[in-house]
Amino acid sequence: MTAYDVLRVFCGPRGGYGNELGVVRDGSVLPGPDERQEFAAELGFSETVFVDDPERGVIDIYTPTTRLPFAGHPCVGAAWLLDVPELVTPAGVVGARQDGEFCWIEARAEWVPPRTLRQYATAAEVDELPVPPKGEWIYAWAWLDEPAGRIRARAFPGRTEGRGDSRSGGAGACAGGIDEDEATGAAALLLTDRLGRALNITQGAGSQILTAPQPEGWTEVGGRVRLER
Repeated sequence: MTAYDVLRVFCGPRGGYGNELGVVRDGSVLPGPDERQEFAAELGFSETVFVDDPERGVIDIYTPTTRLPFAGHPCVGAAWLLDVPELVTPAGVVGARQDGEFCWIEARAEWVPPRTLRQYATAAEVDELPVPPKGEWIYAWAWLDEPAGRIRARAFPGRTEGRGDSRSGGAGACAGGIDEDEATGAAALLLTDRLGRALNITQGAGSQILTAPQPEGWTEVGGRVRLER
């Protein structure tokens, strides 16, 4: 049986919530893309990371249905677990740093696939949204406190086939996809790039994502990480 760790990334202030992430520390046990895709589908997490070189931070990321060149919460989780200054992904080199209880990565908005960033007038409207029909990847958000940069958000990846737990995006989700992602670093990066300011995002049932624009088109995304098992 392939050994793997389970992390929770972008946990809330008291350590709860966060998005589950599978990490296979020894990627050589599943070297081929087909093997990795099958294993990621079996685990059913919204993303699974395969570590190909722990010292250099070389990683490979899969959803239950596809390979990703970059993704937010897998990079934050892997950076925390490996404790490296950078990660090497197919999209590019991701900077990483630890800062107290937070782990941060630095990445670029152009590495993120297109998302629909849909603003609502109030956080209550975001809370009341049903899961939309399959197809469009929607990041629904509203200001909680605009001067303070506080945002309420929910993420709907549009991969809604099958059963799955629409809230956790975790092991209960089926191989067909995730109805709702509990914490989405890549979408938070896109929103930060669009708004051009640091954000404090509460997403899903209670996850927290922090972001900050950096010079020359880079954006930092940070959060708490916990080892679940």
